[in-house]
Amino acid sequence: MGKADTKDTKVRHSPLHVDMSQGSGLLRETAKQKASRTTKKTDAAEEEFIDSATSRRILQMARDQQRELDEEERGQEFPEDDDVEFEDEDEEEDEEEYEEYEDVQQEFMNPEDAALYAKYFNEDEPVSLADKIMAKIREKEEEEQYERTGQAPATSQGLEGEGVMLPPKVIAVYEKVGELLSRYKSGKLPKAFKIVPTLRNWQDVLYVTDPGNWSPNAVYEGTKMFVSNQQAKEAQKFIQMVLLERFKEEIEEKKTLNYHVYRSLKKALYKPSAFFKGFLFPLAEQCTLKEAIIVSSILSKVSIPTLHSAAALMRLAEMPYSGPTSLFIKVLLDKKYALPYRVVDAVVFHFMRFAHVEEALPVIWHQSLLVFAQRYKSDITEDQRDALLDVIKVKNHPKITPEIRRELISGESRPIVDDEMEV
Repeated sequence: MGKADTKDTKVRHSPLHVDMSQGSGLLRETAKQKASRTTKKTDAAEEEFIDSATSRRILQMARDQQRELDEEERGQEFPEDDDVEFEDEDEEEDEEEYEEYEDVQQEFMNPEDAALYAKYFNEDEPVSLADKIMAKIREKEEEEQYERTGQAPATSQGLEGEGVMLPPKVIAVYEKVGELLSRYKSGKLPKAFKIVPTLRNWQDVLYVTDPGNWSPNAVYEGTKMFVSNQQAKEAQKFIQMVLLERFKEEIEEKKTLNYHVYRSLKKALYKPSAFFKGFLFPLAEQCTLKEAIIVSSILSKVSIPTLHSAAALMRLAEMPYSGPTSLFIKVLLDKKYALPYRVVDAVVFHFMRFAHVEEALPVIWHQSLLVFAQRYKSDITEDQRDALLDVIKVKNHPKITPEIRRELISGESRPIVDDEMEV
């Protein structure tokens, strides 16, 4: 046989002296060593890829691209024509309504046409980023006005005490917002409207939208927004300014209350202090029986914190008497809350003062006294029990008074305890 040709045969390993001179002197790398070396190379590559300098460059490029996209979108979104067309309500489709709301949102958010609020902000309050931006916009507009007319713009116009004059562009924007709210049924609210609760002098802006012409749906959405985003003191102003007036107007003109306004009142009760001070107490001063029945149904259906309910009950008991007041007292007593003795005493004195009243009292007065006797007959002193028994001798009802007497007599005297109520 001939000799095999070995010219193309590959060497299976390096010469021995070469292998020994490499690395640790081992003749062959194991699989673990190779895997370890590969992992180290990969980790090194990753570290090189995500080092801080590269990360900064990537983030900067992303910001630049996003800025370019925003500028392109802004150029398409903000039309040159400032007019907003309002179509007839019956012909509007859901999509058209959404687009129309968006038009006002976009117009308001345009930096060149944004509303200017800085001149009526209170400097003592914290300044937000939006406040600073609007202040800069206002400053620029005043400079342009000075260049055109040569006169410095007035910072406060109108008679003293009339409030702060709003910039014309703010008035124009919120007049359009008011038109939208007058026809609002559902969907997104204009962004220009959503920021109103965050403004310091929001009442001036809200007045421009003409809340009296809002649709019932807009009243409900506005109530949710203001009650949830404002402190009780500010929410009280909205409730008195919008809800109370709308409630009385609807009852007077339509003899009934729209369902969405009814829901608005229930939503307002989630800020009980604001509701009582901004709605219930002013209403109780001059209230019809129909109004009292509607409000009482709301009070009975919504859970109210005990202390707020107690404070409201005490205030109603001290107010000049009227039939609707007795109805409110009856509803709050019927909630069966554990009242502080100070409030119980105030209610007792409320009923005791009628002992010398000559006029006949309505049935609701007797009903409220019966509820009080049923719920709190064991929370009054013996002197108070005797005083109430004397009252019902003078002011009695053929069917209700015997029940009141039976409840009062069956009660036990309360223990003598110092009672303090912090509201």
